[in-house]
This record gives sequence, C-alpha cells and structure tokens, in this order.
Amino acid sequence: MTAALHPDTLAVHGGRSELSALGVHALPIDLSTTNPLPDIERGGDSYEAMATGGRPPADGSMVYARLWNPTVARFEEALAELEHTEATVAFSSGMAAMTAVILAHGPAAGKHHVVAVRPLYGGTDHLLGSGLLGVDTTYCAPHEVASALRADTGLIVVETPANPTLEIADIAAIVAQAGEVPVVVDNTFATPVLQNPIDLGAAMSLHSATKYLGGHGDVIAGAVACDERTAEALRRGRAVTGGLLHPLGAYLLHRGLTTLPVRMRAQQESARAIVQWLIDRPEVAEVFYPGLDGDPEGILRRQMRGTGAMIALRMRGGYAAASAVTSATTLFTHAVSLGGVDSLIQHPAALTHRPVPAEARPDADVLRLSIGLEHVDDLIADLAEGFAAIARGVQGEDQSFGSATVPVTSRSVGMRSRL
Repeated sequence: MTAALHPDTLAVHGGRSELSALGVHALPIDLSTTNPLPDIERGGDSYEAMATGGRPPADGSMVYARLWNPTVARFEEALAELEHTEATVAFSSGMAAMTAVILAHGPAAGKHHVVAVRPLYGGTDHLLGSGLLGVDTTYCAPHEVASALRADTGLIVVETPANPTLEIADIAAIVAQAGEVPVVVDNTFATPVLQNPIDLGAAMSLHSATKYLGGHGDVIAGAVACDERTAEALRRGRAVTGGLLHPLGAYLLHRGLTTLPVRMRAQQESARAIVQWLIDRPEVAEVFYPGLDGDPEGILRRQMRGTGAMIALRMRGGYAAASAVTSATTLFTHAVSLGGVDSLIQHPAALTHRPVPAEARPDADVLRLSIGLEHVDDLIADLAEGFAAIARGVQGEDQSFGSATVPVTSRSVGMRSRL
C-alpha cells in the first residue's frame, strides 16, 4: 500500500493486502492462543525472534498469542499507514500503551527522568507522578521543555489537543527543544485524520484507541505508531508484561478505521456549530475549542487539518451550574470516555482528572463535551435543556474531589470570537 493514497482510501484498504491470498473479503478473526510448531529448532527460533520484539519468521510459527496475532497485526499495519510510520504496536488499553512507552524509554533504556507538558489526560499525569514506573517527572509548559531536560531524560510526553481544555502545543517546536530525546504525542483527540505527529518530528504517536479509532464504545485498546526500531522495544515489553490486545478488539478497531475519516468530519462539523451556539450563551463564561483565538501563531494551520469534535466550557455559576447541566441532558450521556458515535458530557475535575494534583486539575466549573453523530439541532436543544436546569441546580460554591478542594471560578469572559 502506498502512502500516496488519500487517507480516506487508506482507512478502507489499510492492513488488508493479504485478504485476497487468504480467499476472504471481510476481515478474519484469529482467536488461536497457541499455534503449531514446524519443528523444535524453528519453533525455538520463532519464539526468540518475537520475544525480543521481532516479527514471525517466514518459515516459522507465531507460537503463542502473547507474542503475535495476525488479526492484531493487520490493525497495526492499517494504523501505521494512516500515521505515516513503519509500524504500530497495539495494547490492551491506552494506559498500557503509555506504560510501555515510559518503560521502554525510561528504566529499560537506563533513563529515569521524563518531561511532561501539561495539561495531560489525568491518567497519564497521575501515572507519571506516581513513581510507580521508576521515573521522576518534571511538568512544564510547552515553551519550557528545553530548560526541563536533564542528562537522564529519556522521554518527553505531550498531548495536543490537550485533555480536557483543548490547548494546542507546537509539536515541531517541542521536538526542536528536545534534541535527541524522543517525543511521544498523545494523538487521541486529533486522530491521524487531522494530525500526523511523526511528520512533525515526533518519535511516537500514541492513541487511546478506545476513543475515535474504535468509535463505537465497545472496545478498550491503545496503540503506538512509530518506527520499526521503537516498535521492537515496545513489542518486547508487551510480550514480557502481557499488555496485549485481544484479537476481537483488534477486529473491531480495524473495522472502525474504515469509517474514521467520515465520522471525524461529521462530528467536527457538528462541534463547530455547537461552539458557535455556546459562545453566545449567557450561562457560559468560556469556551475552549481550537481556533477560537484566531490561531495567531499559526500552529493550528501548520500541524492540523481540522479542529476536531471535542469541546470544553466553563460555566457561569460554578460547580452548581456544571452539576445541573450534567444531570439534565439526555442525548448527551453523562459518562467518561469520548470519540464515539454518541455524544457524552463529563466533569473532568471529578472524574478523568481527579487524580491530578490540585494545582494542575481543571476547575470545578469546567465541563467536557464529546460530540457524536446525532443531528446537531437535537444536540443543541439538549444542551439548552441542560442550561435551563441551572436555576433548579444544587447550590454550592466549592466541591472537594479526592484530597483537595477545587475552587470554583469564573475568572474569564472567555473566547468569544467566531471560527
């Protein structure tokens, strides 16, 4: 398959080059946990090759599903084509993928320091700060990466657009600051339809594949697109720790890729219309969405092909208003996760970012919306119903989450420009 094909075409045909030879049209699912060995010597050589991060030898065996599975491999090939990389390594969850990246570039590489650009997904932020993986983490802003580096820095972690408030970080500028230190970009919000971090110099593009790649809320998975050398290190870690993706999950993800470009465009179109409606609502103090500031530095134009379908908003009336809205919407399901065909609403400070230290946690008046494929007029009407419920909401100015109190603020009129 050639990268010259349009992404829409790659999404449909990627990872399917061997199907004709197999005599099938639809993607097959190989559920085998173990595989026959041609003989002891070739079986042993196959095991050695895959346990150390390589691929199955042509004359060997796949041996065991913890080492290799053809259904998973097809999904990996398809995503690699969309991300313009040599390889992809799939995992059982996005957090398993991030854990593998940290271990491969941290303790396994003799490095014990990570630089993390905030804001980040709460699970990633918490994992890096926990010390669980044997790394020390320095958190910083995008322009502070160079000054945060140490001799033992093995990895730089950035998410753009960032979760939950959609900040855009200049990937190329961070890579320039990083020097020889590899940069992993969490590309979950943008997907390869809107952004290819590898083309901007990043070493890895990471996905919580649970979200847009699957797109239907029925599979948990993670994936890292990268060069083959990095993939070998990640596959080696996956084989040892067992963070593998189940073949059925890989099948669902591969099938999900076929509609990813169409879904992203439709969801983005609705998101843009909802943003325009939100910025004029008196209940909303601030709207967070790429491009609302006019993109004065041109970062959005340089590195993305769209603005995506995630929105965050700051409610006037603080936590009480935010709580009232989440309780009153019906089409917007009050639930964590994102990127599916149905719309979701959630409160980051109480949920996805609850483990994050108070100084980096989103304020309690912030809500996050994931726009789905429902008709945009119905979604706007549902939000309007949620806003109408604010007057009936629970009163209160502060709310504690975990061990810290999150202040309720309305410190900014917010972004009111048009897209």
